[in-house]
Amino acid sequence: MRKAVLVTGASSGVGLALCKRLLEEDHELHLCLACRNRSKAEAVRAALLASHPLAEVSIVQVDVSDLQSVFRASRELKQRFQRLDYVYLNAGIMPNPQLNIKALFSGLFSRKVIHMFSTAEGLLTQEDQITADGLQEVFETNVFGHFILIQELAPLLCHSDSPSQLIWTSSRNARKSNFCLEDIQHSRGQEPYSSSKYAVDLLSVAVNRNFNSRGLYSSVVCPGTMVTNMTCGILPPFVWTLLMPIIWLLRFFANAFTLTPYNGTEALMDLDEDTAEKFYQNLLELEKHVRATIQKRNHQS
Repeated sequence: MRKAVLVTGASSGVGLALCKRLLEEDHELHLCLACRNRSKAEAVRAALLASHPLAEVSIVQVDVSDLQSVFRASRELKQRFQRLDYVYLNAGIMPNPQLNIKALFSGLFSRKVIHMFSTAEGLLTQEDQITADGLQEVFETNVFGHFILIQELAPLLCHSDSPSQLIWTSSRNARKSNFCLEDIQHSRGQEPYSSSKYAVDLLSVAVNRNFNSRGLYSSVVCPGTMVTNMTCGILPPFVWTLLMPIIWLLRFFANAFTLTPYNGTEALMDLDEDTAEKFYQNLLELEKHVRATIQKRNHQS
């Protein structure tokens, strides 16, 4: 039987490179591309099948920043599949990133220059906004939409006789200092991306605590620092081209600079399990509230 693999955010960047690598390792996979833009997904599907004609590549349209879209996609996936062997939770956003020029130049002449470049700690802020579901956009896209997807797909993932695996795309920019249990959506801060990625790390730990006994395991992947559509939102592509020689030199001192999505490497992260469990319970409470709000809205309409 073909292994069934679902990848969110599969039409570009890390997600697209991941799909290519998966098919290179097992060209008989059933690979399902979970993408927001169907036309882009169709183009990716055609390219993948041209390179790997024995593979089975399908598409499910889903926008993880829209819970109704997540629910629709979940229903569709449960109709198509009996199980999912691997789910790569990769889709994510960093909206309107702003570079702190003062912190950049200050860091250039400090002992933390390599750490600064490899993690972007203190360099980036973002302007977040509210989604139609009433949630912070970065939190819903990077964390909560995927959390709901897991909850909805539990019948396809939880098989104690044959375990399934969740793999989350995190970031070296994930900072505990930017995450707060009293403000899990980071509505009062300026670094929602960093907060959301630390939340992803916590959630992976909590999933293992709550689902391992049911045959579902979770891990976290940090693909490193690379040039993608997301990083080109921070600096123009030509600037990254100019910086590339410097980044190559920094690779001698830090292994975080993977340069391209295809070179992205995996690292499992040590996390505080108690905080992860509390965060998981907060998500469950938020899920109840959101589901009740949606049900009330649907009843009124």
